[in-house]
Amino acid sequence: MTNIFGITKEDLELILVNDGKKKFMATQIFEWIYNKHEYNVDNFSNINNDNKKYLKEKFDFDFITLEKVEEDIDVKKFLFRLKDNQKIESVIMIHNYGISICVSSQVGCNMGCKFCESGRLKKVRNLETYEIVEQLILASNYINKKIDSCVIMGIGEPFDNYDNIINFIKLINDPKALNIGARHITVSTCGVVPKIIEFASLPFQVNLAISLHAPNDTIRNKIMPISKAYSIDELMNALDYYYKKTNRRVTIEYVLLKDINDSKDCAIELANLLKGKNVYVNLIGYNETNNISFKASSKENIDLFYDTLKKCGINVTVRRKFGNKISAACGQLRSKEV
Repeated sequence: MTNIFGITKEDLELILVNDGKKKFMATQIFEWIYNKHEYNVDNFSNINNDNKKYLKEKFDFDFITLEKVEEDIDVKKFLFRLKDNQKIESVIMIHNYGISICVSSQVGCNMGCKFCESGRLKKVRNLETYEIVEQLILASNYINKKIDSCVIMGIGEPFDNYDNIINFIKLINDPKALNIGARHITVSTCGVVPKIIEFASLPFQVNLAISLHAPNDTIRNKIMPISKAYSIDELMNALDYYYKKTNRRVTIEYVLLKDINDSKDCAIELANLLKGKNVYVNLIGYNETNNISFKASSKENIDLFYDTLKKCGINVTVRRKFGNKISAACGQLRSKEV
């Protein structure tokens, strides 16, 4: 059976009509599961018994399992167990402008970024659409509040699971489903150039973020194997194409690693690379883990890097750091449990 949480409203309407059912039943189902948080078909009071039987025979309404929650100030880390006993994680962050969630897109990751706990645990499989959607639903139900924004930036490379990610975006953006505005949804990629090009052609107002983390190929090759497949020049050309097609600003994510990519020279080189492009840089303090030797940059180096970019005319922010007291690094909670 197909899990109901992996089906867009349009696809559900097609399935229902093809099975001789009324199209409007899709809206009824979405109202129950997404707005009323009712997941037992027997309680769908405006659907008759014959159609309830059909729904139970046709669709799976089951959830992945919320296994564990770790909490710190303004942050909650969720560990989920999937039906095949694989584990993934999500993070909720509470900001003064709303509640955001970071969801996983794969079990493990094959991109192999050297500083990333997720990359240390190799890809087992892609997540199905419903497994991504249910992370959001279960986390939202846990805090009993609506989630305002979503970043696809957890375990996995989203563009390595492209079709399921596109379906996920359609579902959470749907006003009849989770109703998260497109401009409050961000997809983060480490630089899968062909998919950036493809993504630019979609009719979404969704944000794109690039995990760059180095100003040149020499440094990037050492910490991000993807750079050997797609050079920084190819990546920058893809971003230029994306901007021309969408007219949307791109976020450049840059994790600052002590003595690797955090020097003033690196900042100047990064500024020269990005000069004239419609981007802003999000500097990220590194969350150290026991399994990886990289160290976080000092506050002094972060401040110097920030100031250098600013003086060079680059729009830049420093991401607020969450979860110092919990397993907040991407993949860190899962790695302790497998």
